Amino acid sequence: MRIAILGTRGIPNHYGGFEQYAELLSVYLVQQGFDVTVYNSHNHPYQEKTYKGVKIRHIFDPEKKLGTIGQFFYDLGCILDTRKQKFDTVYQLGYTSSAIFNFLFPSRSLIVTNMDGMEWKRSKYNKYVQRFLKYSERIAVKRSDFLVADSLGIKEYLDAKYPVDAFFSAYTAELPAAYTAASLQAFDLQAGAYDLLIARLEPENNVDTIMEAHSLARTAIPLIVVGNHQTKYGAYLKEKYRDVTSIRFIGAVYDKASIDNIRHFSRIYFHGHSVGGTNPSLLEAMACSCNIVAHNNIFNKSVLGADAWYFNDAAGLSDMIILFQQQADFFRQSAQNNVKKIKSIYSEEYIFKSLKEKLIEWRNRK
Repeated sequence: MRIAILGTRGIPNHYGGFEQYAELLSVYLVQQGFDVTVYNSHNHPYQEKTYKGVKIRHIFDPEKKLGTIGQFFYDLGCILDTRKQKFDTVYQLGYTSSAIFNFLFPSRSLIVTNMDGMEWKRSKYNKYVQRFLKYSERIAVKRSDFLVADSLGIKEYLDAKYPVDAFFSAYTAELPAAYTAASLQAFDLQAGAYDLLIARLEPENNVDTIMEAHSLARTAIPLIVVGNHQTKYGAYLKEKYRDVTSIRFIGAVYDKASIDNIRHFSRIYFHGHSVGGTNPSLLEAMACSCNIVAHNNIFNKSVLGADAWYFNDAAGLSDMIILFQQQADFFRQSAQNNVKKIKSIYSEEYIFKSLKEKLIEWRNRK
């Protein structure tokens, strides 16, 4: 089967969750004998035509010059290119800027859409963009042959709102083979002596709430913030907390071994994502046996269950930070339970095998 994967900035991952997912899934499918193509932005730092057996097609992407509107031109270019390639299946990750062009997908191809989260709820968008995204969601549902939900919460939402039966297929994570505390020296960190936040610096990831809570707690433990802070919102946060010396921005870290070590040796791992589905960074934190304190929402709870603390606001989270040391036994057991979940229901073999079989079934029904 010839499969195209689009909707990301490309592989190998240099950006975020969808890119990580596209990288892992595409390599897995190639290993299973599929002919897989991933669409990359022409700006992507990896410029080779193949990656671990996956074919790569670089498409012009004006986002750096035009901003968000550039994503529409990039998605349009990817979709138009699929019309020339005779793919059996086109698997698009997300619909934010591609839904209005869905009618241009090749009619002979099976169109499968991973719906991601409730994009229209993201607070970074104004009310007009949110209305457009609600419209885009409806169009994506209507024009896709089948839908994939990466979270049980998203599946419940889609099945209730539309006459569909979305297929639940979460992201995956692998357990690191080993950890090396010495690698922390490159970031001026000491094992167990820092709290950690890894996220895109956006309002709906509750970055501000977590920083405020850490400031209110007045703990001597530093908060390490991993993520691209060279953005408008990043500048706002750095200005707001410029006098809080315990908050350190270290930028994005893409080296897998380095980021796994940073996760594993943290004291508390904060996960503030609130509107997406199953977030890959949360699964990776679970795989690294982190002590997780997460935002209180259905998406995080459907993954973590009872094996985390949940916060709603800065005041409540501040209290949790202060009381954390008294709950060592709870977090030790929770970390072990989360690792077991990764080994079973979030393993690559379990998740990708079932998706592979579903893609074959859907293609045969086309």
